[in-house]
Formats: sequence, C-alpha cells, structure tokens
Amino acid sequence: MKVITGYLPATDYKGLNLIKLTFTQSSIMVESKLFQPPEWSKNTNIYEVNTRQYTPEGTFNAFAKHLPRLKKMGVETLWFMPVTPISQKIKQGTLGSYYACSSYVQINPEYGTLDDFKILVEKVHSLGMKVMIDWVAKHTGWDHEWTLSNPEYFAKDEKGDFTERNHWHDVIDLDYKNTALRVVMVEAMAFWVRTCNIDGFRCDMAHLVPLDFWEKARRFLDKIKPLYWLAETDSTEYHPVFDVSYTWEWMHASTVMIKEAKAVKVIDRVLYSYHDDYPQGAQKLFFTTNHDENSWNGTEYEKYNGAALAMAVFTLTWDGIPLIYSGQEIPNVRRLAFFEKDELDWKPKLKLESFYKTLLGLRKSNPALNAGSNTGLTYLLNCSFEFIFAFLRREGVRQVLVVLNLSAEPIQLDLHDQRVHGVFQEVFEEKVYDFAQSRKLDLKAWGWLVMER
Repeated sequence: MKVITGYLPATDYKGLNLIKLTFTQSSIMVESKLFQPPEWSKNTNIYEVNTRQYTPEGTFNAFAKHLPRLKKMGVETLWFMPVTPISQKIKQGTLGSYYACSSYVQINPEYGTLDDFKILVEKVHSLGMKVMIDWVAKHTGWDHEWTLSNPEYFAKDEKGDFTERNHWHDVIDLDYKNTALRVVMVEAMAFWVRTCNIDGFRCDMAHLVPLDFWEKARRFLDKIKPLYWLAETDSTEYHPVFDVSYTWEWMHASTVMIKEAKAVKVIDRVLYSYHDDYPQGAQKLFFTTNHDENSWNGTEYEKYNGAALAMAVFTLTWDGIPLIYSGQEIPNVRRLAFFEKDELDWKPKLKLESFYKTLLGLRKSNPALNAGSNTGLTYLLNCSFEFIFAFLRREGVRQVLVVLNLSAEPIQLDLHDQRVHGVFQEVFEEKVYDFAQSRKLDLKAWGWLVMER
C-alpha cells in the first residue's frame, strides 16, 4: 500500500500554504440582518424527515416511534417535508410530488390527521426538540383549492392559462403582484404556528418568491412566536430576512472536487464567499445529501465515492448548521423514489448512528464548534498535500482539530503548525495525541481525525 508522507507547514496569513479565517469582521459586508434567530436555534442541528418513506406505514404516528432514538442520537430540530395534501391533477407517478399541494391548511391524509400532527409536535417538544415544516410558497399543484375559488392568485401565460416559469409540469406559479394572495399566504402560514405550535419554516425555492413578501411574512409571524427561518437558496440578498440558507455552491464544488480528484482549493473560494459576501451572523446549512440530492443526483456514496463520511465529518464540524437526511444513520445507500412509496429499511443494525451521535455530541460539549463562534477558526491548507483538508476551531481554551484525507491513498503528515500544541484526544478512537512528543499523523484512505482539547 502506498503511503504519502509530508507535512503541514507553519506560515503566516499571507503565505501560500495557510489560510486563516478570523471572521471578526467581514472584508465585504452586505446589508445587515433584519432579524435575529430564536436563541434555541443558534447552534442547532437539523434532521430532515421524509414521512412517506420513513416507515412502512408512512404516517406521523409510525414516525413518532423513532423520536426517542433520534433524541438519543443528538438530533435537535426536525424538518418535515411538506405535510400538506398533494394535488391529483397532472401528478407525477403514483403518489405525486410532496411539493405540489392542493391546500395550504390541510394535512396529507397519507400521513394521518391534523390531530396526529399536533400530537407529534407535542411529543417532539416534550423531548426538548423543535419542529420546522416545509413551506412551498412559489407554486401549487394544478387542483389547488384556490384555482377554483381565487384563480386571480395565479400567474397566467399570454393565453390567460395557468403557467409555471421553470417548466415543472405538475405545478403552477402563484402571482405575488396580487396583494390579496400575499395576505392569505401569510394567514396560511400562521395557521400552522397557531394550530400546531411549530417552531419554524424551511422555505422551498425561497429566491423564486419576492424578498419583500418574506420580510413582511416574518414580521407578522414572528410576533406570534419567534420562529426559525431556513431558505433553500444560496442568494446573499435573502439573508437579511432568513436565519440560515443552503450551501448548494459548496456541495456542487465539493462533488466535483472528489469526482475529478481536484485539490481541496476548489472549495476555498466558496467557503470564503460564505464568509465575505453574507451579513455578519448569517449561517449556512451544510449537507452531503437531502431529498432532492438523493432522488435526482445520487446518494452521497455515488457523489463522494469513498469520501462520503469524511465530507459528513466536515458538515458537522465546520462553522454552520449541519443537516442529516432520513436514513443517513443506517446508512441508506440507494436513491429513494420521489413519486412512489419506497421506504427505508431500518432492520439492519444502524451502522452510522454512533458516528452521528459522536459528532452531534461534540458540537454540544465543546464550545469551539458553536455555530457562529468564528473568532478563532483557522483553516490550514497544505499546497504539497493537495487532498488534505485540515482546520482548527477555538473558543477560549477549548479547541477542535479536524484533518480530512480526501484521497484514496493513506497519508502520513507532520503537523508543523505551532498553533496546534498540547494534548488532544481523538473522539472516535479515543487515542491521545501529545504534540509536544510527536507531530506525526496517520490518515487512512478517505480517513479523518477529529481531536479535541
């Protein structure tokens, strides 16, 4: 077996081998955030629930049986994919798309009743966790109740027919030039806050809905209850309103990096942009998969090859909010059908449950991994090691060192950077590293080390 040997050199901030991100002041500042996230959300994690595929029954009641397990794993916030009923007209497949609703204020009968969902939210809250629901404000299905009661709420083509500008044939666009639509949309969102006591919204394709609508919606809804707002977008202009947004650009860049065996500098620019181009305090959601990626672009094992778990380590230790998708703890290694029943298999031993529990626990126990705690984040880049991604996070005397080998070859390196010093303990193997005695690190192919002190 080939072993590559080298070192991570100590250089200054402007050196070619080291990049330091202090994050105390952005070099480029965009408009300040208009809202502050609820206190509970500032260092949370999110677990995406695909109710249809989660259990054989595909119901809220069946999913509820998993709550104690998820709590024990360290999950804090549950994001439920759309809970609203699905349009039957021009639907795709047998069951249709979760994202083509026929009403904004009813429950998908596949999942149970409104009372079932209310009880589920109560159970989640009793365990100290939070609930977010998917909100699809851009479009509805073709037989949404408003198509009959209020057709003026919808965008029309030159012939006066319902239309959709992205060529998604099972949905039709809403027209946000209509003031009345904006009012009833906010009222529909308020229904779920008041009736079910949810804690936030994941806003589907947020950048395709006018920003001023989201601002007015948040001003109104946050008065009912402080909510957590997640935007499915990489658009910086939406961040003054939203608490956290997607990292599509990072995910695409990292996929290319692994598939084409490119150096880790491929993702440098993206990570810098997430710091420099966003309002101070803005947070990003890091993930290796989600419902869209899994079904349409492949599992994390297809995208990242042997680096799937190393990239998961990154998402759970870099500054931001980590997302785990239903079944990653199994692990689920296949694509789930989007428009059909295609349930997860929970019968085997959950091989990665302890993996996620360890990292989610570390995020809670070591303040160096607090989201937004950026004053001491240092990102180390070794030009001679094109496939090593290493960074140190600090908060006071607490530190976490993460070293990822994003290659198919074992690597041995000398960690010469003197800012890494003292005694660290690796969180998976519980091995002690005393950098006063030795600065050598051995990483397996596609391996990682996560050390804390």
